[in-house]
Amino acid sequence: MAPPQAHPARPPLSPAMLAATPHRLLFSIGACNVLLAMGWWLLWLVDARWHAIGLPTDGPWAGWMHAFVMQYQLLPPFIFGFLLTVFPRWMGLPELSRWHYVPVGAGLFGGQLAVLGGMLLGQPAMVFVGVLMSTAGWGYGLVQLLRLLLAERRAHRGPTWHAWSAFAAMALGLAGLLCMLASLFDAGPWPVFIAIKLGSFGLLLPIYLTVAHRMFPFFASNVVAGYRPWRPLWLLGAAWFLLLGHLGLELAHAYAWLWPVDATLAVGSAWVLWRWWPRNQAPGLLWVLFAGFAWLPAAFALYATQSVLYGITGEFLLGRGPAHALYIGFFGSLLVAMVTRVTQGHSGQPLAMPAVGWFAFAALQLVAVVRIGSEVVADALAWNAVAAAGWLLAFLPWVLRSTAIYLRPRVDGRPG
Repeated sequence: MAPPQAHPARPPLSPAMLAATPHRLLFSIGACNVLLAMGWWLLWLVDARWHAIGLPTDGPWAGWMHAFVMQYQLLPPFIFGFLLTVFPRWMGLPELSRWHYVPVGAGLFGGQLAVLGGMLLGQPAMVFVGVLMSTAGWGYGLVQLLRLLLAERRAHRGPTWHAWSAFAAMALGLAGLLCMLASLFDAGPWPVFIAIKLGSFGLLLPIYLTVAHRMFPFFASNVVAGYRPWRPLWLLGAAWFLLLGHLGLELAHAYAWLWPVDATLAVGSAWVLWRWWPRNQAPGLLWVLFAGFAWLPAAFALYATQSVLYGITGEFLLGRGPAHALYIGFFGSLLVAMVTRVTQGHSGQPLAMPAVGWFAFAALQLVAVVRIGSEVVADALAWNAVAAAGWLLAFLPWVLRSTAIYLRPRVDGRPG
């Protein structure tokens, strides 16, 4: 009998692999930030509820910094990693070298470490330096995206409207970072409010919707028999119009008049989901994209309800429930779905949802429900802490597996 063939040994983990492509470096930074950001927030919630740690209270209010870190330091590394990878492909341009994206990662990762360190140690100067580092890394990345857009124009191609839409959102994100810097430089709380609202409705939602509009029908058409992709550009323009309308009303504190815009976004996003939904058999990696997208109409239905209730009572009876339906339900679910899809495809892995991906996605659904419900139950801080711990539990196996993939060569031997 012939001896059994040995399976080839897996290559060792190599930190040098992280700089091989934009998505390897920036996705690994984002994965680290997923745990660091929520780890700090869990400590703060435990201390605020049970006074068990004795964290310093010097520096910016932790609630504001939690919103800032989640919007401007946790998710953006994933966004920059994706955009710096796909912009050249969308435009038919050469791929970027490491000096186009390594400084972006250094600024964003160093910035979050400094901000969280400053909050834990009660050092406002560290927080300011951290925001400054994030701004520098962000600005460098924005310059690289603009350079690609101008190269496309010089080559008489395009314009690639999805790329311009993404660039516009990232430019608004830079404006939000500058607002936070101004606030930390004694400009008062108003710029923080602008930064947080810009982060939601000027940065993250336009980016997510731009990527969904471009990629979800494309993914579905590749794996679902008879699927007809539908992504008219007017839909993207309408989304921008409505999101900027919501942003303007929030900045003007016209909360009682948000409901027409938010109800339109709820109904419109539900209709888009129905148009995109696969009618035939589809792999799990595709189903999680559309299931995560279903949080968008739910979130805007809550925003519209909040607006109506505010007009009647003058109170925010749902608290931050609508925001967390958006942040955890929509942004969190699609983070798992989209990053898993890209990670599988760009590492030569099968295009299938791994077990840790299913676990992270399913657990996040529960975390979102707990966090939304905590706004209307007794002992909200305790339930907020439960939700934060659930986030860490959901993401930890996914982060470990993803990071191991980024630290190894592709399994199919191809470069990238």
